[in-house]
Amino acid sequence: MPVTGPDFLSLQARDLDASRAFYERYLGLVRSPAGPPHAVVFETKPIAFALRDVVPGTDLASASRPGIGAAIWLHATDVQGIHDALAADGHAIVSAPVDGPFGRTFTFADPDGYHVTLHDRA
Repeated sequence: MPVTGPDFLSLQARDLDASRAFYERYLGLVRSPAGPPHAVVFETKPIAFALRDVVPGTDLASASRPGIGAAIWLHATDVQGIHDALAADGHAIVSAPVDGPFGRTFTFADPDGYHVTLHDRA
């Protein structure tokens, strides 16, 4: 049976509660009642997005940037508003908003240093 495509995306977080609060506050994500105790699963469509405790044996602190080599893009309806809120509160903006083939787009660093790109063209 062939693979049909991505179905789940999860990032390891050093402080699960702080990361959950960040994604809820700035990106407006809503926690799903489903999910194991070591993770926070958000109600995202069409692909589930979650944060989880660090997997034993993984040392995020020693990584220059977690997730390097992977592109994490999320669709948002108010890219500029999210950018402005993150910037106003002093969060790292990796690349400023630009208009391009994926609509309004910018990249920020989350609390663990993952680079996440938001775009508004569905």
